Amino acid sequence: MAEPVRMPIESGCPDPVQYMHPTMRRNYGAWAYHDRPRPGVLHHTSKHNEEIWTVRCGTQRQMDVYTIKKLADIADEFGDGYIRFTIRSNVEFMVDKEEKVAPLIEALESAGFPVGGTGPTVSMISHTQGWLHCDIPGTDASGVVKALMDELYDEYKKEEMPNRVHMTTSCCQINCGGHGDIAINIQHTKPPKINHDLVANVCERPTVVARCPVAAIRPAMVNGKPTLEVDEKKCICCGACFPPCPPMQINDPEHSKIAIWIGGKHSNARSKPSFQKLVAAGLPNNPPRWPEVGAVVKKILAVYKGDARDWERVGEWVERIGWPAFFEKTGLPFTKFHVSDWKGTRHQLNSSAYIRF
Repeated sequence: MAEPVRMPIESGCPDPVQYMHPTMRRNYGAWAYHDRPRPGVLHHTSKHNEEIWTVRCGTQRQMDVYTIKKLADIADEFGDGYIRFTIRSNVEFMVDKEEKVAPLIEALESAGFPVGGTGPTVSMISHTQGWLHCDIPGTDASGVVKALMDELYDEYKKEEMPNRVHMTTSCCQINCGGHGDIAINIQHTKPPKINHDLVANVCERPTVVARCPVAAIRPAMVNGKPTLEVDEKKCICCGACFPPCPPMQINDPEHSKIAIWIGGKHSNARSKPSFQKLVAAGLPNNPPRWPEVGAVVKKILAVYKGDARDWERVGEWVERIGWPAFFEKTGLPFTKFHVSDWKGTRHQLNSSAYIRF
């Protein structure tokens, strides 16, 4: 009797081992030490005395097929034919001989891909999809990334920061970009405007009511039509109602602003993970270059670079000098937006699995 055909598993990540450089496969879990010969290059030595060099370069984040093919061609010609993408859309090339490193770097930078992003540097900015894919964007996160990294190009190529700087951008207040040393997020300042004539035909009202994190939405009747209404005293202007109900428009060219947060950290190194905190609010959502946002970010980075101690992340630096000193050194104004006076904060935090009061 023939054995039954084993069907492929169509969930989860594919097996990464098949894509690894042969030197990595042979020494998986058996590395003795690593060092950084120069910015953008990692050198690992295994317990079996095998070596591998990793060259990291930055990209424009949203990539077309032509760019991906170009990166693959560089890997075939100047590397060993293996590349991988990091979570921040850096591209890493692995080679097994030191003499292959310099020609690989020259080929990458000649093609417009800067080599860097390792060690105490401004790494590539992670971000959400923005206007390209997201159904709730208030700004274009990838555009903010491109504009900022054009101005922080040298900080990516040099290792001159006190510690690594992880930056994130999010196209809405739900913050899919995650917590970072510096985060750039949209800030809606007005509740959604509702087109009551369209709600009944477009929106599944119970879904919209359930989607609101602060229970600010409830069913209503307007001009004899079933619709929705918003309790503006409860509304936190997050925009979560917009995807399931486009007639609840919250994006606004005047009232949708940019906010900057700092001090977020995921790692346990030297200090506990931390949430990011608001430091600048009401910045213009001003595409395509967002100059006002870039000016504030560069000011924070310049003060951090000159004032922080070695190995201090941005949040650790602020905890040492204190928030009053941070605002004094950066020249950023302290406004009413920096005070969390929303009455539902305690209840909402208690709904998290991580925080209890």
